[in-house]
Amino acid sequence: MTRNGHYPYQVPIDAYGNGGFRFAQMSHRGSLLCLPSGMHAWDVQHLEEINEISLSRVLDQAEDIDVLLIGLGKEISFLSPQLRESLRNRNIIVEAVATGSAISTYNILLGENRAVAAALISVESARRD
Repeated sequence: MTRNGHYPYQVPIDAYGNGGFRFAQMSHRGSLLCLPSGMHAWDVQHLEEINEISLSRVLDQAEDIDVLLIGLGKEISFLSPQLRESLRNRNIIVEAVATGSAISTYNILLGENRAVAAALISVESARRD
């Protein structure tokens, strides 16, 4: 059951593309935060929108997260040094990669019962060019 863009369990991502994600036999359109508190709709579409405000749920749950994977869509770029420092100060390792790579790593770490979270920008096509 989802309420207000929230599924109350952290689960693997089954598929992505077409502007969204599939998990727990459901579809979600838009970007997604995968946190210890569950799966949350995330109102971010571009790297420039990733900051302490858009990651406030991550920061609020920092004590339950060791690794944060950020899926940047199809592009790979650098996060601001200030944001990296803020996450590091909360003992969170951050890896910013393409969304597909972030999902693969997230699913593996989640399957190993690691304290992992993901912030995933949605993409239209799952295929890499």
